[in-house]
Amino acid sequence: MLSFRTELENPLVEKDIIDLEKKIRLFHEGGIHEDKFRSLRLARGVYGQRQHGVQMVRIKLPYGKMTFKQWHRISEISDEYSTGNLHLTTRQDVQIHFVSLDKTPELWAKLEQDNVTMREACGNTVRNITASVTAGIDAKELFDVTPYAHAMFEYFLRNPICQEMGRKIKIAFSNTEEDTALAFIHDLGFIPKIKDGKRGFKIVVGGGLGAQPRMADVATEFIEEDKLIPFTEAVLRVFDRNGERNSRSKARMKFLLAKIGFDAFMELVEAEKLALKNQSVKVEYTSVAESKATKYYDGQELDSKEYILWKSTNVISQPEKGLHGIYVKIPLGNISSEESRQLISKLEGYIGDDVRVTINQGLFFRNVPTQNLSYVFTVLKEVGYAAAGANSIANITACPGTDTCNLAISDSTAITLEFEKVIQEEYPDLVKNQDIKIKISGCMNSCGQHGMANIGFHGSSLKSADKKVLPALQVLLGGGTIGNGEGRAAEKVIKVPSKRGPQVLRHIFEDYISNSTDGEYFNDYYDRQGKIYFFDLLKPLAVLDNLQQSDFIDWGQTDSFETAIGVGECAAVMIDLIGILFLEADEKISLAKEAFEQKAYADAIYHAYSAQINAAKALLLDIDVNCSTQTKVITAYSEKFDANFESSVLQINKNEPTETFAIDYIQAAEAFCKAAPQKRAELKAE
Repeated sequence: MLSFRTELENPLVEKDIIDLEKKIRLFHEGGIHEDKFRSLRLARGVYGQRQHGVQMVRIKLPYGKMTFKQWHRISEISDEYSTGNLHLTTRQDVQIHFVSLDKTPELWAKLEQDNVTMREACGNTVRNITASVTAGIDAKELFDVTPYAHAMFEYFLRNPICQEMGRKIKIAFSNTEEDTALAFIHDLGFIPKIKDGKRGFKIVVGGGLGAQPRMADVATEFIEEDKLIPFTEAVLRVFDRNGERNSRSKARMKFLLAKIGFDAFMELVEAEKLALKNQSVKVEYTSVAESKATKYYDGQELDSKEYILWKSTNVISQPEKGLHGIYVKIPLGNISSEESRQLISKLEGYIGDDVRVTINQGLFFRNVPTQNLSYVFTVLKEVGYAAAGANSIANITACPGTDTCNLAISDSTAITLEFEKVIQEEYPDLVKNQDIKIKISGCMNSCGQHGMANIGFHGSSLKSADKKVLPALQVLLGGGTIGNGEGRAAEKVIKVPSKRGPQVLRHIFEDYISNSTDGEYFNDYYDRQGKIYFFDLLKPLAVLDNLQQSDFIDWGQTDSFETAIGVGECAAVMIDLIGILFLEADEKISLAKEAFEQKAYADAIYHAYSAQINAAKALLLDIDVNCSTQTKVITAYSEKFDANFESSVLQINKNEPTETFAIDYIQAAEAFCKAAPQKRAELKAE
């Protein structure tokens, strides 16, 4: 039996953690179906690994921010429950691996003591909300987007409209038109604007990478700041009701837009406005405090070539004179807990108490006084993180790949180190190049963001003439950011054996250096030459009649390659078990009543709506009708059982969330859910 003390002040969080503990115990006892339990733990940041019997725990850091105290807490957690490694992700999270399932509630409780959560870091939820790491200290920005990102994180955490969607939702805030948060590949992306002296945002919707990349559509060129969260809520409600739920490969928002069309999608969003919890959400602009250094280095500034290069590539000036931001390169996004503690102990006070995880798996320090730059460099060098080019071609983004992920096909980590070695040893001048971004994923799903890289790779496999399988890399070229919410997907060019990956880089670099015009950006050069040109350039590396034995062994491995792809958990699975659906309907009615007592009428109404959907779906499944969206559940139930069901349940978006409407709607929902099991019994008796 699990046992621990939460010692938390927030009763809502404490209840959440205790509930996870109870569900783990029920799962061990056989009281919860494995599929249902998987869905539940994913929404609490607990993700199955490639290795059997252990979990990856994802720690949710809104816009990547950690205080020193939080960073120290995460480091201590990694030592106690994991392997002493912190993995920084492209979504500005921190992941720790090889965690015992039974220990996850205790781990979570200790994180929450320093206001760090795992809630909705995985699963069919609103994932971590990312933002430009320079937000708040960028001379080019119109205003700081950090308070808006933070407000959105708080608003949708545990919000009933986005707990059990068909797939995950990814949201990003860029702080300028440069779009450094990559709004164009997100389900919802925001870029700050000012119109007629008022703050607001450009909104793009429906972006995504994966095997079928889609660049986001412009929902509006400008929406006033107080309408930002209500608009987002309307979009999430539409996605929850209309998004695909059976076929995971077609369940992201980008597929819904492709299916029904952008105009129809926006009409549905407009139709949700009346039922929103709030028509206006004013964000307190000073809600996210900035901290400044309190200690100052009194030594002489360094003048070594290494320091000068580091300063030219890793340090930026903030608008406030005498203050700087520092990019820190963390190879593969992996930093140990011991190294973290060393940096914390030596840097605390010398930089602002606001360390951010970057989308290229590094760290970013803020509010560093000019006189402390030499000191910070010295500390970083002592710990091993003073490499130049933290925001350049020399810093390659990579997902964990076959190290831990169920979906990975071939290695993406050991080869990344080989790629970086090629750049550092053979093309050192490229360390200053911030135009070209190289990204690699272990499979086509693009967790390493290869789908929008200038030079991208994803893990794959090939078969030799004698049918032996060898690890391979799909090469993609020409992706990247255009700006102001626009981007371009990389094109698949050719597939080569993984062991020839470094040669691919050499061929591309040599050709670009030799044949590009002075100052020509890589994507412009790619467009000028064309996809076929690069296919022909790399074709000799794809020939398979001269394979060596080493080609059948993946990077970082000693045994021959085998494809061993498991079941991914990025979006959880669909729970279509009738008995569980009835139980969940009852739970949601209870949640509706609790929310009503707290006067959270919109939440109460949504819980009651979800309860009816679950009960209706259960009855439809009992007659072998499996619906892929909530909308289809409503239509099918109306056709099969009760013609009035559709008009009744869809009162949810035709009324304001008042107390009076909530009372009537919850009563109707409870009556419906109580009658559903009896209806099932009657059907079986016929």
